[in-house]
Amino acid sequence: MRSPAVSLLVFAMTLTAASRALAQDAPPRIGPFVIDVRVTVPRFKQEDVQLADSRGLDVSELPGAGIGVDAAAHVYFLTWKAVTVGAGAQLTLARAHTPPPATMDGPRSVTERFVAIAPQLSLNFGTGDGWSYLSGGVGPSIWSIVPDGEASSPSDQERLKTVNYGGGARWFTKRRLAFTFDVRFYAIDPGTPQLGRAGSPRTTMLIVGAGLSLK
Repeated sequence: MRSPAVSLLVFAMTLTAASRALAQDAPPRIGPFVIDVRVTVPRFKQEDVQLADSRGLDVSELPGAGIGVDAAAHVYFLTWKAVTVGAGAQLTLARAHTPPPATMDGPRSVTERFVAIAPQLSLNFGTGDGWSYLSGGVGPSIWSIVPDGEASSPSDQERLKTVNYGGGARWFTKRRLAFTFDVRFYAIDPGTPQLGRAGSPRTTMLIVGAGLSLK
């Protein structure tokens, strides 16, 4: 007959083995951190008369859609029921360019750039194998629209308060590497009138990105 000590030892070993099996079967938690790098497609405003006037341009000279990149880092510090809360920051760089004019009197070639950096708070849903999220933040941005060969104006150097909000998902095909997709809106404050011109209008810009996440 087993002694109580032996029975307790066997029972403890059984519980340990069972807990390990459950831990292996349970999905991993979100986080504890993630780093994102994405290629993006920004949708710059193309038919906005006030925007063109703020830079002394014709509407036909605004570039429209472009290409860019964003990078972000997040940490996850709180889980409540099905929601994991995260905090981090994101840097966004975007550019568009119109081709050189076909004729001497045609529209000028123009380069448009958008740079934004902001802290972000996120609500995340899922597991460490893959999760979706909603996130947003507030920070400064610089929005420049400059004809090639010309100097930038004060409007192209002004820091504009910008609210970003959107969502996306990450799918981990490997333990630490994932595919990520993000759709984000940037609500940009109006610019200050400069050089006798009206300021740039209040604008919401859409940027869609896809890339890789590392945790």
